[in-house]
Amino acid sequence: MQTEIDNYLDNVENAALIFFEGVKNYIAGKIERFEKHYQKITEIETEADRLRRDIKKKLYTFMLIPESRGDVLGLIENIDDVVDIAQKVLTQLSIETPKIPDFLKADFHDLAELSSKSVEELVKAARAFFTEIKLVSNYINKVHFYEHEADQLEEQMKRKIFRTTEIKSFSKRVHLRYFVEKIVLCSDAAESVAERLAVYTIKRRI
Repeated sequence: MQTEIDNYLDNVENAALIFFEGVKNYIAGKIERFEKHYQKITEIETEADRLRRDIKKKLYTFMLIPESRGDVLGLIENIDDVVDIAQKVLTQLSIETPKIPDFLKADFHDLAELSSKSVEELVKAARAFFTEIKLVSNYINKVHFYEHEADQLEEQMKRKIFRTTEIKSFSKRVHLRYFVEKIVLCSDAAESVAERLAVYTIKRRI
């Protein structure tokens, strides 16, 4: 079971890295490389779903870790939402191909990086939950840190989008805001899972 969980968390970690690389390449106009990252994260999402189903089946079929089976299942299910969100962001970029103004490119890059880092820290927290539970809170604190930084940048970007005179069309402003909100959703989801994980951790330590 530990191997399956490790493999699952490897997939989540890879999804976060691919998500960041995908957004970075999209912003840089490297569309061919971006499309490869989009295809890759789609494969990772499919594989993560398969591993999640396998873990769920084994947990119940073989009556493994009955004292915290529900928490483990909840953790795996909720982390899967993070992978889904990351995959959907790249899907929407591939479909809608928004034009990112030069003055916002660095912000989009930083926002994607903060979201990716929040997921990476979440994965570390989840691994610690199974191997070294005393470290979980350290990683959860980092998830909160990156999520807070992402929230602050999100607001700054929205103000830039709606105050600049460089963007003439209101619909383009709304379109850019949509992608800001989609990218930051990864860190929001990571924080939500981290909060659940904090509760699971307290329960295990009682």
